Amino acid sequence: MKFLAYPLVALFTGMFLMAFVSPQEAIENWDVPAKYKEMKNPYAGDQSLEKVGKMMYAKHCKSCHGNVGLGDGAKAASMEAKMTPFNDAKFQAQPDGVIYYQSIIGQEEMPNFEKKIPDEEDRWALINYIRTLK
Repeated sequence: MKFLAYPLVALFTGMFLMAFVSPQEAIENWDVPAKYKEMKNPYAGDQSLEKVGKMMYAKHCKSCHGNVGLGDGAKAASMEAKMTPFNDAKFQAQPDGVIYYQSIIGQEEMPNFEKKIPDEEDRWALINYIRTLK
């Protein structure tokens, strides 16, 4: 019985400490390759893509990130990772290529969307839409 207590204590301690991970730490935990840091958005400011971006967001992102990107979607409570709200100034200050990497390539609990969103223009439409959630 004593041996069961140790893993439970470790589990609850880990969950407790995760509650103190700030949104800024969540941003900094991404190891983004230089290729993406330097990537330019070929559709930056293209408002004609807004409808497509909003549709991509509703289909692929809303369940975790919520209606307006606050990280309060229906699935968010079951996630271990702390989501940075899209209206966070430090999130919005990231280059488009970094947000592309985070949103399309993903890591850990953030899934990869390369196969689900194969069209490059649709991917950038999603990034453009995320930029409006400030």
